[in-house]
Amino acid sequence: MKSNRRFGTKKISLAFSLVALVFLVMVLSVASAALLAFLLKRAGLIDLNQPDSYRGIYVLLYISVFMGVVIAALLSRRSVKPIRDMMEATDRVAKGDFSAQATVKGSVVFELDKLAASFNKMVRELQGIETLRSDFVRNFSHEFKTPIVSISGFAKLLKQGNLSEADRQDYLDRIIQESERLVELSASILNLSKVENTEILREKTVFRLDEQIRLAMLMLEPKWSAKALKLDIALVKVDIVGNKNLLQQVWLNLLDNAIKFTDEGGTLRIALWRDGREAVFRLEDSGCGMSEETMRRMFDKFYQGDPSRSKTGNGLGLAIVKRIVDLSEGTIEADSRLGQGSVFTVRLPLGTG
Repeated sequence: MKSNRRFGTKKISLAFSLVALVFLVMVLSVASAALLAFLLKRAGLIDLNQPDSYRGIYVLLYISVFMGVVIAALLSRRSVKPIRDMMEATDRVAKGDFSAQATVKGSVVFELDKLAASFNKMVRELQGIETLRSDFVRNFSHEFKTPIVSISGFAKLLKQGNLSEADRQDYLDRIIQESERLVELSASILNLSKVENTEILREKTVFRLDEQIRLAMLMLEPKWSAKALKLDIALVKVDIVGNKNLLQQVWLNLLDNAIKFTDEGGTLRIALWRDGREAVFRLEDSGCGMSEETMRRMFDKFYQGDPSRSKTGNGLGLAIVKRIVDLSEGTIEADSRLGQGSVFTVRLPLGTG
């Protein structure tokens, strides 16, 4: 019984199915014409032994052709049904319905099975892209609207007058902070757009990676100094071939995140070494750490795992880092637990000069 079931579900190729269909139509047409001739002869309506029997033969040929057309129409209707179903699913997807799925019920052609599977995979990918696009637009609108509303509100308060000098300075500081937040968000959007539309890194040069990381730490010195963070630095000399400007964004974003989520008096451990033909960068902080959900989604655009700290960022930094590392043919890994800090490890090929 099992072997029969396996045989019944065995698939054939499209070419073989077309040949089999033509052969079946021919056999059925000839068989139906022969059966009709036999019945007519038994009924005495035709006699193939008579001199004018060719007229009866012509009639049988016409009937045979007619039966072949009818049989071909019936069989082809069933054969192309899976294709019609896929066309309907395609029309639904074209209209924005990404829940459409192609089915090939009753088909014995494995090419149709593969086509349906590929189509369904494509629809799932499109659905995922559409979800990401919708989330991006919603989060982008929110991130831009919040500082603009704040700037507008404080500007209206300033316009009213009758404010103390302390309040006036406070409102001006708030306006400056929100303006800088808009500038930072705009720059992040431009950077993300640039790297997402880049497929091959160009303008590669040979440079000292350890010096670039030191420069990034120096640029962020006001931030880690303001929180009195302790730095444990171990950078060896590493020459690398890559896009210097893009890689600079990787270290700035990672270090800025580590500073941001580490409490005052905490520690940052920064290390760089060579491992064969790779440069390995490791950044460990003693910050608040990340939950499992945050770990899964930390590279998603605009995702912020800690709502209490959402005002300090826009959720684009790690998305930019991931894209640049991928373009550089490297890898980035994270290990973190809530309340136990985070560790980011970046591996980059040294390249050839």
